[in-house]
Amino acid sequence: MLGQETALWLARSQFAFTIGFHIVLAAFTIGLAQWLMLLEGLWLWRKQQVYRDLYKYWSKIFALNVAVGVVTGVLMEFQFGTNWGALANRAGAVMGPMMYMEVLVAFFLEAGFMGVVLFGMGKVRPWVHFFATCMVAVGSIFSAFWILSANSWMQTPAGFITGADGRFQPVDWWAVIFNPSFPWRFVHMTLAAMLATACLVAAAGAWHLLKRPDNRGARLMFSWGLWLLLFITPIQVVVGDLHGENTRDHQPVKLAAMEGSWNPPPPGEGEPLRLFAIPDMQAQRNHFELAIPNIGSLYLRHNLTGTIHSLNQYPRDELPWVPGVFFAFRAMVGLGLLMLFFGAAGLVARLRGRLWTSRRLQRGMVWMAPAGFFAMLAGWFVTETGRQPWTVYGVLRTAHSVSPVAPSLVLTSFFAILIVYLLLFAIGLWFLLRLLGRPPSHNEREPNAEVAEQTGRGITPQSIRGRYDA
Repeated sequence: MLGQETALWLARSQFAFTIGFHIVLAAFTIGLAQWLMLLEGLWLWRKQQVYRDLYKYWSKIFALNVAVGVVTGVLMEFQFGTNWGALANRAGAVMGPMMYMEVLVAFFLEAGFMGVVLFGMGKVRPWVHFFATCMVAVGSIFSAFWILSANSWMQTPAGFITGADGRFQPVDWWAVIFNPSFPWRFVHMTLAAMLATACLVAAAGAWHLLKRPDNRGARLMFSWGLWLLLFITPIQVVVGDLHGENTRDHQPVKLAAMEGSWNPPPPGEGEPLRLFAIPDMQAQRNHFELAIPNIGSLYLRHNLTGTIHSLNQYPRDELPWVPGVFFAFRAMVGLGLLMLFFGAAGLVARLRGRLWTSRRLQRGMVWMAPAGFFAMLAGWFVTETGRQPWTVYGVLRTAHSVSPVAPSLVLTSFFAILIVYLLLFAIGLWFLLRLLGRPPSHNEREPNAEVAEQTGRGITPQSIRGRYDA
């Protein structure tokens, strides 16, 4: 029994390590693909060389990210056969086709047009190249669609029956693919990828503005990144709230862990907003709790007296690791609020005509470079840890999903993957920082270049007529 528990712990740790690295690269691919599509569209529309320069600048980073991401993705998927054979055996008929569609439709769509995107500019017609960029962007969304559908099915399984041999058999593919949590998870993750990319784009622009305030490409990156933070973050807040309602209805114990709610509030009172606490799994209570009474019900039930299920209403062996879920959720929300703050601060600086001179805003944005990725990792920690002890929620326990392999074999493969990943990421990060450290090309100013400067001087009549350059 001890050997099985050790193998399970090692298998879970290995998967957490690999998915933690891979999800950052996958999300960055999604966000960068949309960013490249936006840049090329603006270049074709406005005929300004700076957008083409920025496209070339970020396409190199995109190529590096895809190259590293493919390697990590291949290694990650090997684990399903080595460490999670029982899961593959029982759920393969449901999850296998979705993973196959991700490779067939999404990966090959991206790979088929990748060469045109990276090497075709100037060699094919502009509209052909733009079409290839759009197909890569669409392919990245399709990839997220199928992967998140498979993951969401494990969170909220639907559209299947359990055969006499214990295997899950699909009976309604529409219900399988569009399971209850999928729409919210898909939109939430896609927006998270775009926010993470927006943070990095704005940070790169801020870094170069601190060294060369007149760099037009840096100004556009900084300006566009802040615009994206300003408009996408509020949408993400709404989607996150709807996703939370879905979790409340389908995975109530996960929501209780997110809120650190061990017991129902007294009759007539609502759920408190717990700003800080130290959950104690043994005592099944919180220590050093700092909470605002009734305010939690506002976002949980949209009133002041609504309640949710509490952790003590469930058997102990069905509870997730509450401290990890509790703190990861607050890290995600806190970083999201910071992104909203910087988007709003960018708007204030823009209206005051200080966007290019606000050194505090630029320095702060540089520190925000990885914020979107950290928020995404925290969110995935909540998602995956919060569903424990299940791999397929309420149907298949994680302890029954692991392959019957010796812990020494799992440990050996874990060390091998650890070395490969750390080496690969060290090299990839070194190249990434080198690419980002080089300022975007500073070409000769065009006749309409002065329009770009208006984004730093507040709103003008010209900007209202659509003459903003960013």
